[in-house]
Amino acid sequence: MEMFLMAVCISLFGLAVTAAAFGAATQREQMQEDALPERETAAKVVPAHFFAEDIVVPAQPMPKVPIEALLLQIDSHVRLEHAAAESFLQYPTTALLHSRTCSPLVH
Repeated sequence: MEMFLMAVCISLFGLAVTAAAFGAATQREQMQEDALPERETAAKVVPAHFFAEDIVVPAQPMPKVPIEALLLQIDSHVRLEHAAAESFLQYPTTALLHSRTCSPLVH
């Protein structure tokens, strides 16, 4: 019982110290807000927006790549991956499993 009372007393003391520290910290912030000039407090009244409304993104010309070139790259990538899977299925080793692909399209 004495152990339990000691733990309760220490917990209450810790709670009191924490409450005093929190009160002191919030009092300082309140004093700093009261000490600000009038024009700075007027600027604080304006609500902050997460998304800016007036941002203009400059249009950059996108490089024109023919669709046929993209399809050829994808086809080549699929063939290389298919060949790598077939070679692994024929002779599975950890070296083949963890080897890098020779395709320029990295996944």
